[in-house]
Amino acid sequence: MAIQARNKISTSFNMSSMTDIVFLLLIFFMVTSTQIAPNGLQVTLPQSSSQVKLIPHVSVSITKDMQYAVNKEPVDFANLEARLKQELAGQEEPAIVLRADKDAPTGATVGVMEIANRNRWKFTLATQP
Repeated sequence: MAIQARNKISTSFNMSSMTDIVFLLLIFFMVTSTQIAPNGLQVTLPQSSSQVKLIPHVSVSITKDMQYAVNKEPVDFANLEARLKQELAGQEEPAIVLRADKDAPTGATVGVMEIANRNRWKFTLATQP
């Protein structure tokens, strides 16, 4: 007399719960990726092989179209020095990181360097690694 098992184990796998999880993750990543988008100036930096350790600083960006920005906020060149003094007030070692586009005129870069030199601020020219 052969004994047969009463409970048969199903070997099929139900994918409906897995697809729900995948769609929830997809929606989550789509929502969060739109909130991370940087809204700054597009600056193409020149390349360099050396690296410098950064200290707390104020970032000055110059585009190839001669548009200036302090910490990603647009500023006219006439108001640049006053804005930098406001940003650097109270810092022990005021420092500026100059992010000039590689196609920006040299005069624009030198103008920011003169402002830093006049006020005795340290400055670093940012490059692309």
